[in-house]
Amino acid sequence: MTKGSVGKVTTQFVDILEGLELEGGSRLQHLRIAYETYGTLNRDRSNGILVCHALSGDAHAAGVSDEDGRNGWWEIAIGPGKAFDTDRYFVICSNVLGGCKGTTGPSSTDPATGKPYGISFPVVTIRDMVAAQKRLIDNLGIRHLFAVAGGSMGAMQVLQWCVDFPEMVRKAVVIATSAASTAQQIAFNEVGRRAIMADPAWQDGNYYGAREPVHGLAVARMVGHITYLSDDSMHSKFGRRLQVREQPGFDFSTEFQVESYLRHQGDAFTRRFDANSYLYITKAIDYFDLARDGSLITGLAPVKAKVLVVGITSDWLYPPYQQQEIVSALTANEQDVHYGEIRSHYGHDAFLLEAGQLNYLVGTFLSTSLVRDVMVPDAPTIPEETSVAAAAKMMIRLEVNHLPVHDGGDRLTGIVTSWDIAKAVACGLDRLDEIITRNVITALADDPIEEAAHLMEAHAISALPVVDAGKKVIGIITSDAISTLIGRCP
Repeated sequence: MTKGSVGKVTTQFVDILEGLELEGGSRLQHLRIAYETYGTLNRDRSNGILVCHALSGDAHAAGVSDEDGRNGWWEIAIGPGKAFDTDRYFVICSNVLGGCKGTTGPSSTDPATGKPYGISFPVVTIRDMVAAQKRLIDNLGIRHLFAVAGGSMGAMQVLQWCVDFPEMVRKAVVIATSAASTAQQIAFNEVGRRAIMADPAWQDGNYYGAREPVHGLAVARMVGHITYLSDDSMHSKFGRRLQVREQPGFDFSTEFQVESYLRHQGDAFTRRFDANSYLYITKAIDYFDLARDGSLITGLAPVKAKVLVVGITSDWLYPPYQQQEIVSALTANEQDVHYGEIRSHYGHDAFLLEAGQLNYLVGTFLSTSLVRDVMVPDAPTIPEETSVAAAAKMMIRLEVNHLPVHDGGDRLTGIVTSWDIAKAVACGLDRLDEIITRNVITALADDPIEEAAHLMEAHAISALPVVDAGKKVIGIITSDAISTLIGRCP
């Protein structure tokens, strides 16, 4: 276990009994989601970060798996003191819909037949994957995510989150991806799929319980893995060096080191991944296209999150110009977007390898926070012409300790707390306007978090209504949310 690790972790499961409607028109009657969490969810449930994995990933993003001892696939970025600091954030990662690591996919049992779905599993999309994740987040009782983050296919999910659930996402980290799969990317995926389907053991997807199409899957992985590297990294690591002999053998054995490396990658992949899942996930990537009516600007118009887009200089699978297209579209919409680059010769895989640059870019983006980043938007309010009993019932029902009070038109006139309600009951007071605090300390959405924390500390209060220029209440921020993110005690 390395320094900064979250330690041993156990994969958890949740069953979504109502099933899931899919974009293609089919319906899954039952959905199981595998997920892991790291860190602690704060009292306001405002510090959640959803991490989305790429094609070959799974729910095990960090720490040491208590099942097989593996380190998480994003161990370099998740943990105490890292970009996704588990001393501050509650990090969640789930296996995607259609996967083979615990979430419902083609290798899962079809309730209708009692056998694995195989190729009868419905085709899924990135939007379907995000819809499944939304069910998980709802199940965890989280109304707003502090951030959603991912690289490659994971970043496609991030963008889809920002479009489909804009009110839920405060910050978004989009790394090494595209807003739509290009012809070249689709072509590589198709070669991989055909390699699997050409394997005699594939048996039209019904190979479960028999010999699996490991040869086809290995070739698919070899082709895919080449796209994750760069010419510089392959030259540096392998060049034209031979594996075990000093001179060419003039035969078709595995001679070059790069050949041996690719075969190893292919063989290792077949021991942890399902061939049918590879078909389904790559197809979902191919279908991904956020443009609407031919316009990416229109497609990204719903985004409300503050977005960090990161490119990789040597990535030829998702070259930087594709991330810059996302930035341009968001900028055209006057949305809050920042661009950064990882300078690396590792190619597409750099977001899994360049720990220093990644932690700096993402960590700085996440930790530079304004009040709007952690406030609870659309916070419940109450008109001042309300009874104490009605206010008490509202607090109990919504499980809140503070209610901003308005004049009937959402303009802030005061605030009432659960302590105020308790005093009113003890004193036999019936009207809310007899107990509210009129001189209310407030915050603006664009105030730095540190400024809000200073106000709370100076006035010994635990919540601040967030208002706009017209004193209309647009949210509330609590000391619990602030203390989690900047390390202050309430």
